[in-house]
Amino acid sequence: MGLSGQLVDEITAVVGDRWTTSADELARHGQDESWHLPLPPDLVAYPETTEEVASIVAMCHAAALPVVPFGVGTSLEGGIGAEKGGVCLDLTRMDRILRLSIDDLDVTVQAGVTREQLNADINPRGLMFPVDPGANATIGGMAATGASGTTTVRYGAMPHNVLGLTVVMADGRIVRTGGRARKTSAGYDLTRLFVGSEGTLGVITEVTLRLWPIPEAIAAATCAFDSIDSAVDVVIAATQMALPVARMELLDEAAIEAVNAFDDMDLTVAPTLFFEFHGMTAAVDACADEIQALVTDAGGTFAWAVEAEDRSRLWHARHRAYWAMLAMRPGCKGWPTDVCVPISELAQAIRKAQYDLEESNLSAPLVGHVGDGNFHLCYIIDPNDADEFARAEAHYERMIARALAVGGTCTGEHGIGAGKRDFLRREHPEGIDVMLAIKAALDPTTTLNPGKVV
Repeated sequence: MGLSGQLVDEITAVVGDRWTTSADELARHGQDESWHLPLPPDLVAYPETTEEVASIVAMCHAAALPVVPFGVGTSLEGGIGAEKGGVCLDLTRMDRILRLSIDDLDVTVQAGVTREQLNADINPRGLMFPVDPGANATIGGMAATGASGTTTVRYGAMPHNVLGLTVVMADGRIVRTGGRARKTSAGYDLTRLFVGSEGTLGVITEVTLRLWPIPEAIAAATCAFDSIDSAVDVVIAATQMALPVARMELLDEAAIEAVNAFDDMDLTVAPTLFFEFHGMTAAVDACADEIQALVTDAGGTFAWAVEAEDRSRLWHARHRAYWAMLAMRPGCKGWPTDVCVPISELAQAIRKAQYDLEESNLSAPLVGHVGDGNFHLCYIIDPNDADEFARAEAHYERMIARALAVGGTCTGEHGIGAGKRDFLRREHPEGIDVMLAIKAALDPTTTLNPGKVV
């Protein structure tokens, strides 16, 4: 059943004129930052409360029309494309910070609050929300995709930092999960069920988050090496020594070249680790000294970035690496990939992936959250070259197959979306039936983001 005039009237009764069928807006809401083609919805609505979301979802459920939640469209696996049309719920107007407890280090926000907006509000109070995927994503979107990023090695990913949720179910019921306690044994962990479900089990409208105090001291360093193996040896040693590093990022030579050109940096063109250290001043100094010794033993160079301006410039460049890579081949399209392996397997996984790139005649700079064993190749592909795209597809499939063979995963943080459904089945051949059963139980009419994940 398609979008009817009656349903439009019902949506209008809930949100007034906060909806559109403009072709430009439909196209924008059917496309994320991935290589997937746009799949626009039939209508975009802009609710401002959980109750408005619940009303629209209930209407769509009754009309057998799909609902696709939307944050700011920074996801990377085609997870927001409206494969069967329907209504897109743009949650960006749900942008209020509802409650903040400085004493308890927690906050409750509406799903449309962005991570930068949240930090701008709480940083002056001495608090921070550290999960940093790079993009200024919404908190609801980050919860829905189980996001992580550069600080995960110290502070954890979204599943570790979400205390509770308000979720609208497929039939419009409102469910609240979790709470504000730092631990609970009360029944099934519904919060973790919805975190990472990509809008297929419920629409997340409010999120209660764990916050962290801004550390007394912060320092950063760049460390260049002769080889990827030497860099990863330092990562493994730092991990085994339980050094409290806050960020530990790897860029290969191609990524460094791109960053240098795009952001006017003068980093040595070599496999490079970016470190950041958080904590009390003495602890930061001690941790940095230990890392410097490891780097020196591995034949690398260690350069401090102590001043806030220098650190900001360094991480600004790291977060813009994707755009820097695209600038290397104007007119081409980027395809960021995402695999994660046990850290002991990281050097070999990267080495084999890069050798395979050379054999496949592909361009794909590498960046990685290597403290977690997570790395990304970004294929830079001519959209008019079908053979190049086919070679990238084949390369990606081999890279994931190698990751799965050593106990890794097809996605450390990007999620499944539409792009990795087949890989999910390979990774969890028995578990996929359980996932399908959960989907069928909670969304029997496939109202919520149909075609994604499972």
